[in-house]
Amino acid sequence: MGELHRWLLSQHPGLRTYKSFQQKALELASSDDEHRALYRLLASMVGRYIDSFDEEPLPVDVASLAYQRLVSVVDDAELSMAAPASQQVQTLNKVAAAELY
Repeated sequence: MGELHRWLLSQHPGLRTYKSFQQKALELASSDDEHRALYRLLASMVGRYIDSFDEEPLPVDVASLAYQRLVSVVDDAELSMAAPASQQVQTLNKVAAAELY
């Protein structure tokens, strides 16, 4: 997760970032059995955002807010990975309910 988080922090809040993030999260879901659900939920959350704005103009204020929310969710996800199982489940639920815009 640390590598994904660092990569995200160096990106522009454009739609291409979300598409790349989704692909990276799905790759991690395939290789990290212990946190597969978390990566799949992150990919799904970003997928909803991509579907909403693919081929559509993306307002700058929406893009900035969505990026800030994504970074916040990824921060929480990274912190939860070493946490007790109950906290990990809380984070999974939070990611499952998260909307970026």
